[in-house]
This record gives sequence, C-alpha cells and structure tokens, in this order.
Amino acid sequence: MTGSPARLFLGVAVAAILMSGCSPAAHDTAPPPAQASSTSQPGPVESAAAMAGDASPTAGATLAPPPTPTQTAAPQPFAFNLYEDGDFVPQYTFEWCVAASVQMAHNLVLKGGNGTWAGQAQQGELWEMARVRSSNAFNGANPLGWAAVLEEVGMGRYQVVSIPGYADALRTAARAMANTGRPVGLVMWSGRHAWVMSGFESVGDPRLHPEFQVTGVRVLDPLYPYGSGQWGPSPAPDTLLNPEQLATQFVVREPRRWSSELPTGYMLVLPQQAGA
Repeated sequence: MTGSPARLFLGVAVAAILMSGCSPAAHDTAPPPAQASSTSQPGPVESAAAMAGDASPTAGATLAPPPTPTQTAAPQPFAFNLYEDGDFVPQYTFEWCVAASVQMAHNLVLKGGNGTWAGQAQQGELWEMARVRSSNAFNGANPLGWAAVLEEVGMGRYQVVSIPGYADALRTAARAMANTGRPVGLVMWSGRHAWVMSGFESVGDPRLHPEFQVTGVRVLDPLYPYGSGQWGPSPAPDTLLNPEQLATQFVVREPRRWSSELPTGYMLVLPQQAGA
C-alpha cells in the first residue's frame, strides 16, 4: 500500500518495511516481475466505469435463492466462491497491492463481456487513484482509497470497517459476501498489505443462521508467489485457509499505520448492500 518511489530489483532483499505499505519484510524473496501480463488488457482507467456499463455488481456470484424466515433446519455445510481461472492478478511492484486487488475484484464480479483487468499500466493508474484518495501522511494507498476506487470503477458501495474480535470479523466478511455476491478486502500484515477474500466455507448459511461458523476462507494474495520473510508465504490463488492459518497473516491493524477514526481491530473493506 505504500507510495515509495524507490524501485526494487530482482535478487535484492528489501531493507525495511515502508511505513504505509505492501512491502514485505527484510528477508523476502525477489520482487514481482515487471513485465506485463499475457492476459488481455482493458483500456485506460479513465474508462473503467464505462467498461462496467450496466452490469450488475453481483454478476459473478452464483447464489442460492434467499432463504425464507420459516426455514429452521439445522446448520449444514455451506460454500461460496466467486473465483474462476484468470481472475488472479499479480502486483507489478511491491507498492501496488491495492491496485492489483481492485483489478481482481473487477474480475471476480464482472464476468463475461467486461474483459479481464490485468494490465500493468492500468494497475499503476488504479494505484495513483487510490493514493490520492487515501489522505495518507506517508503518501501511500490505504484502505480508504481502496474502498473509494472500488466504488468509482463500478464495484458497488464499499465501507472500511474495523472489528474487534477475529471470529466476528470472519463472520462479518462472510455475511457480506453472501448478501452482496461481491468480494471482501482483507487488510493484512497489521495494515501493510492487501488481500482479496474471494470465497468461504461455513457451517450454516449466513443468510439463514445468525450464529454460523466460518471454517475456511478463500484468498487471493497479489504478492504470490513471493511472500514475506516476516509474515510467511503467499498462498496460491483460490487457496482455502482455515481460520488458524489465516490468522498468521490477518492480524489486528496497528493504529499508528495511518490516521483514522476507526478503532483498533481486524480491518475489512466490506461490500454494502444496496440501500444499506
């Protein structure tokens, strides 16, 4: 999420974690390659909203019919997954995790004729959009800018929230996905990095059982396959992590990371239902 102008080269270890960003810890592997992806690339970011057109933000979801209030069956295993091959996009620099996450959100939601977002030039423009909307003292892109850009490019309304308890944070994220059919942003590494939650598994349908339990979270880490020497390896795209595995990298945000009125907690970039 940082705005540092320094370029990182293959084979050079990162000297220090930047104060507001996606940079890995000092013993990380080589940075992502800078070449453009072989996937098809859309046009400039200026036309992002137009490219989305009238497509529904829930176009990529396959949702069961909403449960009725009279259903009282015991909770059963439930699964939800937006991911399809080609949705993953790597970040092209250590700073651009937010921008890559916006591209992946587009790919998860707007299927079909809207095209895959994967271009390096577009990713740089999305990062600049997020940076200028972040009001970040360290000149980086933070979750507030991330949420603002998701809305501007047609992904529907998003809100940055901070949840004090870990289990409650997972339930909040899963419930939002089930209700909206859109992905959730996970603020990782105590505020330093961005992942996308593309699906989950639970005992109980979140729309039917208020006390459902999340048993697994599907994630997309734009830094894959490089990972972090401090925080651990990057999971492969569409990996299903159990809550204990996710908790090694999804931790409480440090209040000093950037100025915000939000309390200390597990931070989410959360899709909102229409009219909420």
